[in-house]
Amino acid sequence: MSMSPTRLVLASNNAGKLVELQALFAPLGVALLAQSSLHIPEAEEPFHTFVENALAKARHASLHSGLPAMADDAGLCVDAFGGLPGVQTAFYCTQFGYPKSDDNNRKALLEQMAGLTERRAALVSTLVAVRSAQDPEPLIATGRAVGEITTEPLGDKGFGFDPVMWIPSMGKTFAQMPEEEKNALSHRGQAAKAMLELMRTRWFT
Repeated sequence: MSMSPTRLVLASNNAGKLVELQALFAPLGVALLAQSSLHIPEAEEPFHTFVENALAKARHASLHSGLPAMADDAGLCVDAFGGLPGVQTAFYCTQFGYPKSDDNNRKALLEQMAGLTERRAALVSTLVAVRSAQDPEPLIATGRAVGEITTEPLGDKGFGFDPVMWIPSMGKTFAQMPEEEKNALSHRGQAAKAMLELMRTRWFT
């Protein structure tokens, strides 16, 4: 089925993600709409893998909007923690008694990693797009950015774990990079690039 959607619902209420993905998807001429702008409630995310949660969110947004939808499920996978916090990344700090926030997530992570020499971690992003809520062939794209967790936040750009995610090849954190540089290297940038290619070949030809 060939189609050229001009509007795509992004199943996220994260303003940072929306801005990043809008910039990345601009070349396709597709307008990304935040699901909150269409008064779509957040979907349940009961699964333990990024792909299952992203698919659930995309189907939910498409069902409520009648439009094609895309969802991103992303998180931080820390080697020293056996790949956790993973899909629970957004709520990471709450298990240590902190209110949910980016600042508290970073604070809790640095506290939990105090004294650890094994600091390798990956930011992982899985994007899933569906043409309809019942689409039997969702598009799935993934990206990984591997780096090391710093001992203190560095930089004031970006959001989430950007200030503590050191990229050795660049000699800086994501929060110290200009937007274009970060988007070329980040987990979400990689996933978006792969998703753009999938959409070009599957939906826009």
